[in-house]
Order: sequence, then C-alpha cells, then structure tokens
Amino acid sequence: MDAAIRTAFTPTGALRASINLGNPILAGRDGAGEPAGVSVDLARAFAELIGAPLELVVFDSAGKSVEAVTSEQADIGFFAVDPVRGAGIAFTAPYVLIEGAYLVAQDSPLQSNEEVDRPGTRVAVGKGSAYDLYLTRELKHAEIVRAPTSPAVVDTWREQRLDVAAGVKQQLEADARRVGGVRLLPGRFMVIQQAMGCPRSRPAAAAQFLARFVEDRKADGFVAHTLQRHGIQGASVAPAA
Repeated sequence: MDAAIRTAFTPTGALRASINLGNPILAGRDGAGEPAGVSVDLARAFAELIGAPLELVVFDSAGKSVEAVTSEQADIGFFAVDPVRGAGIAFTAPYVLIEGAYLVAQDSPLQSNEEVDRPGTRVAVGKGSAYDLYLTRELKHAEIVRAPTSPAVVDTWREQRLDVAAGVKQQLEADARRVGGVRLLPGRFMVIQQAMGCPRSRPAAAAQFLARFVEDRKADGFVAHTLQRHGIQGASVAPAA
C-alpha cells in the first residue's frame, strides 16, 4: 500500500465515504437505524484495504452526496455516472447497472416510454438525481418537476397531480404497492451506471487505485455477494471495464 495513496484518500485521518440513502438499491438503514447496504459494504472494504478508519457521511439525496465529494467534504462516494458530475468527480467504471422507469396512474393514456416526451406532460424526478440530469438533457417537450429527494418522487407526483414519476425501477415498484392505482410503463427509459468516485482534485494515482479496487471487487464476486446479501432485485453486476 503506497503511503501517498492512503494520504490522498484520508486528508483528515479517516476515509470519509459519502452515502446516499435516496437510492434504496445502494443504501438504507438497518433495524438499528444504522446505514447499511451495497455502498456501505464497499466503503468498509475499501477502508480496510487502505488501512484507514471509516467515517460515513450520510445524505438523503444524490445531489447532496455529489456536492460533498465535489467540495472535498468526503473522500469517496457512490454515484450514477453522468458527464455533469464528472466535472468535479473522477469516476471508476460502473460496478452495478440499474434500470430507470416511469410510473403513471392506472387510467393514464400513456402506454410506452416514448409517449412521455410530449407538450403538457409533467414528469416528477428527484432533484439532482441521475434521472434529473438525464431527463433534463433528453426531454424536449415534457416539463420536469423536481421533488426534494428520489424517495419523495411518487408523493410529489400525487400531491401535484403530475402525469409521470421517474426513478429507480425498484423504488417505483415499492411505491406502487404502497399507494395502489398505479402502474409502471413497460421496459426502461435508461440504464444507470453506478460507480465509485473521488474528488477530481485528488492525484490521478488515487483515482486509478480506486478504479482497480472496483474491478477487483467485481471480479472476485464481492459485488454480486453484497447484492445477494441485501436482497437486491433488478440490479446486475456491471461487466469488467
């Protein structure tokens, strides 16, 4: 272990890992209220690898988690790869692939993903989420309405009587069971590449070390095992870079 790389990841003496609780596939809270999930397991494994104490910096939205790493208030994080975020974050290759889906009312006239981008259609997304960034670029006619966090998307959609809710497919499926009278449009509108990242201001060697860590954890089955251990459905291990 190169001491310079350890120092690059621990400027405060501990490895500060930014954890986004807004994506239930990656993280949530366990029965004791402590952060748990795939990203937490990876953070612990990386801290153990570099021989550093781990400090979890927990947020309720992707936007806040991104800002923490970009501003160097955290040393690593777990994000959907996006070119906007890439200005301040050095991403690894993805370790998990997740589907993005649309949810509509049971009696909605919308039947396919392609029908969403029309004048007059209002789409709820989590502010600063990968879906927000992607749909901001891709939707040319529909209007985007931003909920404060991704888990709040369906409630915002209901309260404001919007047309479509966009988000992690598994989150929307759970919300559908909770609220009833809704359905998901068939298929997906995007595939999200979930990766690790560190501040772009850190040495290139540190970013390369983190990238190698991700490749090794995909190759040795760690990512697959943690997905299985946490009962995650609908997410798959990304292929080797």
